[in-house]
Amino acid sequence: MIVIAVLAIIVGAFAYSMRVETILARNSENEPEFDWLGRSGVELARYLVGQQLAIGMEPYDSLNQKWAGGPGNSNSILANVSLENNVVGRGKFSIKIEDQERKFNINMADEMILKQACILVGVGPTESSAIVDSILDWRDPDEATHLSGAESEYYLNLVPPYRCKNGPLDDISELLLIRGIVPEMCGMKGVGGPVVAQPKTGGTRLALIQAQEAAGYTNSFMNLFCVASMGLINLNTATAEVLRLIPGVDENIAEAILKRRRGVDGAEKTEDDLPFRSVGELQGIPGISPQGAQQANRFFSVRSATFEVTVTAEIDGRTRTMVALLRRNAPNDVRVLVCRWK
Repeated sequence: MIVIAVLAIIVGAFAYSMRVETILARNSENEPEFDWLGRSGVELARYLVGQQLAIGMEPYDSLNQKWAGGPGNSNSILANVSLENNVVGRGKFSIKIEDQERKFNINMADEMILKQACILVGVGPTESSAIVDSILDWRDPDEATHLSGAESEYYLNLVPPYRCKNGPLDDISELLLIRGIVPEMCGMKGVGGPVVAQPKTGGTRLALIQAQEAAGYTNSFMNLFCVASMGLINLNTATAEVLRLIPGVDENIAEAILKRRRGVDGAEKTEDDLPFRSVGELQGIPGISPQGAQQANRFFSVRSATFEVTVTAEIDGRTRTMVALLRRNAPNDVRVLVCRWK
């Protein structure tokens, strides 16, 4: 009986091992197909944003256009293009495209913009000074410390230690490495995301997080900033909070801008949307003077040039996600800056 039991265990283990190997082999066989699905999604996105630029009757980029998931123009070349459930071989893919110009490029944000971002996030005045100066120190090329900032001398005394970047942010999650910024300011709970260093001495990380949660942040730096846009905010795709980063744009003006572009039904991404065709049309927004509308060209545009593409590929119930960053220079010149599997 003991021999039979041992044999049963061995056979069971062998069967399980074979099942795992079969699954791994099947997944391995699917890899080339997933690559094709992911690349097909990126190519479709390149086509969509490129052709949108070629539509002469729409000299702008907006949320009701096809690339953004809107209905688009029924008479355009993109009318019959679908972003969802495109079948290729045994699999299918769906894409989501978001322009980066809906946010402000944090690598181009000056002290005034950074201070306003802290206000919108709900950071107190004392914390704000340290965060703003530390972001400026993180980006600048030297080791000279701003009044309330931090350079490598500070970061090398953390656990784990690391050096100050002294260059532009390559990913918005880098904010979590900067002195004073905690996950809750970036819309995260607890210590998720990148490893956040802590001082070698002083209060615990848990106490810091509890203090930040108690502060009740009203927004997130992630919702306001990106790292790859061309620098101007697209009036047709930005949120009210992003619009309020700009001097002179208060809550009422930001909401008036959104109300204008939403059209009669008051909803985004519908056929009756009224996108801004030029920044000069801000003159029609209550609270904005002709002079203010002229100065707005320093901060706003109605076009986007940088797009993040998320491709969801599916084969036999198994899904993978590819993310790409595109830069559109012309209808036939849409370049892939970054492409990776999540």
